[in-house]
Amino acid sequence: MKKAAIIGAGGLLVACGLYLGIGFFYSSHYYPKTSINAVRCGNKTAAYVEERSRKKAENYILTVTDRKGSQFCLKGKDFSYAYQPKGEEAKLLKEQKAFLWPISIFQKHDYQLTSEVSFDKSRLATAVDGLAIFGKDYIERPQNAHIAITDTEYQLVEEVPGNEPIAANVQAEINKAVASGEASLVLSDDCYVEPEITTKDSLLQQTSQEIEKYLAATVHYEIDGQDENLDKERILSMLKVSEDGKVSVKTDKVVDFVQYLATKYNTYGDRRKFKTTKGDTIEVGGGDYGWVISKAKEQEQILADLAGGKPVSREPMYEQRALQSGLDDIGDTYIEIDYTKQKLWYYKEGKKRLTTKIVSGNLRQHNGSVDGVYKIVYKERNATLVGENYSSDVKYFMPFAYNIGIHDASWRAEFGKEIYKTNGSHGCVNIPPKKAEKLFSMIEVGTPVVAYYRERVKLTNTAAQMSNAFSYVKKE
Repeated sequence: MKKAAIIGAGGLLVACGLYLGIGFFYSSHYYPKTSINAVRCGNKTAAYVEERSRKKAENYILTVTDRKGSQFCLKGKDFSYAYQPKGEEAKLLKEQKAFLWPISIFQKHDYQLTSEVSFDKSRLATAVDGLAIFGKDYIERPQNAHIAITDTEYQLVEEVPGNEPIAANVQAEINKAVASGEASLVLSDDCYVEPEITTKDSLLQQTSQEIEKYLAATVHYEIDGQDENLDKERILSMLKVSEDGKVSVKTDKVVDFVQYLATKYNTYGDRRKFKTTKGDTIEVGGGDYGWVISKAKEQEQILADLAGGKPVSREPMYEQRALQSGLDDIGDTYIEIDYTKQKLWYYKEGKKRLTTKIVSGNLRQHNGSVDGVYKIVYKERNATLVGENYSSDVKYFMPFAYNIGIHDASWRAEFGKEIYKTNGSHGCVNIPPKKAEKLFSMIEVGTPVVAYYRERVKLTNTAAQMSNAFSYVKKE
């Protein structure tokens, strides 16, 4: 038993000695699994850490990664980066509690000392300013999310973040990383100019709603025989969206559309194919009959319709109207005058209601009656027609062109034949009194008048010029 006691006491002394010896060792050495500023220093002294930190600082490089994934290096020697020990390594050892090593020896110990380096901030700032991320050709400026309009649709275009740096924020993040001895840094979003408008912006939703309102304002034009519309596609081509999301109408596109309407549907002075009473088809143009769209009023009305945001069905805004709607604006109620055959016919809703011989303007005296498509301007009873060298009293006057009209000619005993070529009127269409009375009672103001020659003539008088006669030629 005595021997056993001696052995036990010896073992205890050995254990105590081992405990104290290890404790004394860790009073000047760091525990295993210890690192300071990324320097592994398990079982090493403070002097070792200082030396390793000094050498590490001599080769210090900060790798900066930007938004595009490009990397740029800042070398510590370019801004006097150096390790400056302040005894914090030794202080860590004192605070290590060496004789608690049985507990701490298996734990991980990681320390960051932020006050252990020095560098020239001015030289670092210069080095940062020289990075390619500030290069004019490298920078991609941010682009706002916006709504783009194409020929057939509009779409939301997402914002482009770009990589335009904010110099002060870049400097601040790099300074902080260098001061902490970081080896790498990924620049945060705070370092970049961000788009002012993103896809989440309520302004874009408002813009979309404004566009939809405009697209709802379709216009159906009420024109006989035609299906003409200001549809969504056409409206879309008239819209523009500003950078701040405001939707407006491009007036030049409205002007273009109104011009299209006028070109297609204005019939004033048009050359027309006309089937005569004889049964043949002639071409007659000139005159002042037909539809004329008021461009100014139509433009104004379209803008009002678009602002209203609702479908509309209406006529174009006309400056002048014809009796019949559509491109075939003569219709089936009209007066036909064949100067060559010296005949006049009146048709009412397609039925011949009156036929008469006439005497028209004297061609030899350059007073030929005007040809073209006109309309009855008004009707007058008991009128006195006064010209340069004449004055005539008539009972029934039905003018259709510049001081030219159909009227009774009681002073004539004969009508028709070729009287007009030598003994014709001063330009008016003379008809027998009874026929004039009957025609006067039947026709309405606005009735189309289709007047034509079957042979080629040259009309040079003022009436032909002023009434846009088909056969008018300027005097040589």
